[in-house]
Amino acid sequence: MANFAKPDGPRFSVDVYQNEYLPEGGSQVDAIVTVTATGGGTLGGALVPPGRPSAAVAVMVDCSGSMDYPPAKMRGAREATAAAIDTLRDGTRFAVIGGTHVAQEVYPGGGRLAVADATTREQAKQALRRLSAGGGTAIGTWLRLADRLLSAADVTLRHGILLTDGRNEHESPADLRATLDACAGRFTCDARGVGTDWDVKEVTGIASALLGTADIVADPAGLAADFTRMMETAMGKEVADVALRVWTPAGATLRFVKQVAPTVEDLTHRRTEAGPRAGDYPTGSWGDESRDYHLSVTVPPAGLGQEMLAARVSLVVPQPDGTVQNLGAQGLVRAVWTDDMAASTAMSPQVAHYTGQAELAQVIQQGIDLRKAGDFDGATAKLGRAVQLANASGNADTAKLLAKVVDVVDAATGTVRLKTRVTEADEMTLETRSTKTVRVKK
Repeated sequence: MANFAKPDGPRFSVDVYQNEYLPEGGSQVDAIVTVTATGGGTLGGALVPPGRPSAAVAVMVDCSGSMDYPPAKMRGAREATAAAIDTLRDGTRFAVIGGTHVAQEVYPGGGRLAVADATTREQAKQALRRLSAGGGTAIGTWLRLADRLLSAADVTLRHGILLTDGRNEHESPADLRATLDACAGRFTCDARGVGTDWDVKEVTGIASALLGTADIVADPAGLAADFTRMMETAMGKEVADVALRVWTPAGATLRFVKQVAPTVEDLTHRRTEAGPRAGDYPTGSWGDESRDYHLSVTVPPAGLGQEMLAARVSLVVPQPDGTVQNLGAQGLVRAVWTDDMAASTAMSPQVAHYTGQAELAQVIQQGIDLRKAGDFDGATAKLGRAVQLANASGNADTAKLLAKVVDVVDAATGTVRLKTRVTEADEMTLETRSTKTVRVKK
């Protein structure tokens, strides 16, 4: 394990958990890499010391016609945005965007950002009172305006918060995809769906592409607390654009790189080449926090007693001039060939745990899709497996959500019956939160 402290910022450390022993002829190496940032500013909204990095935030509020049905949605959105504005620390640049089939600057206007202080917060809250519902939904236009406003600010951290209550009906999926591709790496974005008329895959896709979080707020009354928490987390970020740099030796192939905690996020296809046999995988912004990644590498088999470095993991921050700032922390993944059967067949508890958590996320998604398609036998089998995995790993939150969609007969064997009546909110909550994992018990 190596660690590094950025001047006046958090200290990064990397720990590797694996079983490095392979049988004769073995070539697959799996490791869990834990990256931890400590000693920065905040954890859970604590007070922030002076000298924090500069930040800009754009809040995008759905103002389409459906936000008036019921009126509590628009009211909840106004209150939530006001609560988020109250949580901004002084000096943060910010803007509020009203989103319909077009994007409008609600505050401050004129293609610029306001600087948070007592006066601008009050002005922004006054402007929110004028928000009214009417029009369609084209989320790509909201994101492009947010990108334009955020990129004009000379700041370290750029973040968006997006709230929608409906489907993206006024632009094509290809248009939204092109927008997400254009915005990826330029700012991070948390996405929230309020009520139950929005599309889970759309909202989670936005958060995934922009390295933020996604969640459902089924009851508009919960929006203000959720927006406050999101903004506290955003204000606690210290370092933007951190990439996981993975080097592998000649002849080795990286099978995949996945974030596995606090949520499952496959980063494999986001690789950008970084010199000979190295690639960078984006992880977004960091505050005081810890995340786990699963690396799987195929190495050329070697003789018994041989040992090799299968991968080297480091943390870098790309700079505007094309160079990188190395955050110093480094982890090594090893491969050792042995004829000791007990050593080579033992599975690392960390690898086993997160392989199960990734499968849990996958079978929930498959089960919900099959249920929607009317394949109730297939759905029962998948969701039964999900109950079994959640039970075995101690993922109590997911187990609770599953119990609202299936009747659990025997959790250990995954014996379940589909409930005949499931509320839309319960099914959407399970789908939206399916990728949330529990850390391995140390």
